[in-house]
Amino acid sequence: MIRADMKLRRLLPPALVAVAASVLLSACGSETVNVPGASASVAQGAQLFAERCAGCHTLKAAGTQGSATMVSDRERTDGPNFDVRRVCYDSAIYALRNGGYSGAIMPANIVVGKEAEDVARFVAEYSGRKAEEPKSPSGPTVKCQPPPAG
Repeated sequence: MIRADMKLRRLLPPALVAVAASVLLSACGSETVNVPGASASVAQGAQLFAERCAGCHTLKAAGTQGSATMVSDRERTDGPNFDVRRVCYDSAIYALRNGGYSGAIMPANIVVGKEAEDVARFVAEYSGRKAEEPKSPSGPTVKCQPPPAG
């Protein structure tokens, strides 16, 4: 015969997992992709960015908030905040193909082929919208070439 306390011990771990999962899922942001008037390629890139890059990168147009906002919150896997960092198409496609620039954290080929081109177009068009201008004329400015037609 199974005692009542043994039944409780068996049911408690799955119940705790279910409660923890519901709390975690309810804490996730509900922002959506917002790229009105974008080309089909850029809109597809925004959707792919939201699906595959949201955990590590922030970009308001994709509704993602994966970057740390303070140094004390930073985790090893936090990627750049693309709201404040301008990225050109060539740099974005390089990072997608090679796993970022260090190759240590970002998975290489997280998107490939046409999908990678779409994500790179989206990042090139929407990144850096909150970037501050350099304080001096000799400061670094990013001058991007337009992405290839696609």
